[in-house]
Amino acid sequence: MNFLENLFSKYPKEKVIKWFKQICLAEAISWFFLFSAMIWIRTEPENILAIIYISTIGSIHGLFFTLYLVFLPSIRKIFDWDDEDSVFALISAFFPFATIWIDKKLARFDRE
Repeated sequence: MNFLENLFSKYPKEKVIKWFKQICLAEAISWFFLFSAMIWIRTEPENILAIIYISTIGSIHGLFFTLYLVFLPSIRKIFDWDDEDSVFALISAFFPFATIWIDKKLARFDRE
């Protein structure tokens, strides 16, 4: 994790927090589009546009999912999360729209 700490230490905390919040939202939105692609590919499995759509959206969602996981260690340090909060944030990456909840409730300085 030293590599990630060195990478994010070049930027102010406010900028890293802003990026994390944008990634949380983008990951949730891309999941919605991925879900629509999964429905489309199930209804029309031979349609070339459906195949292109699901592969494109899947790649984009994978990018945002990976970015979310890469940002978690630095965000944990910035917000001084304990182990329970960190595990909850990690697990929320695997549930639809849970990253929005992390953005709104857990990634704040004024929470108790």
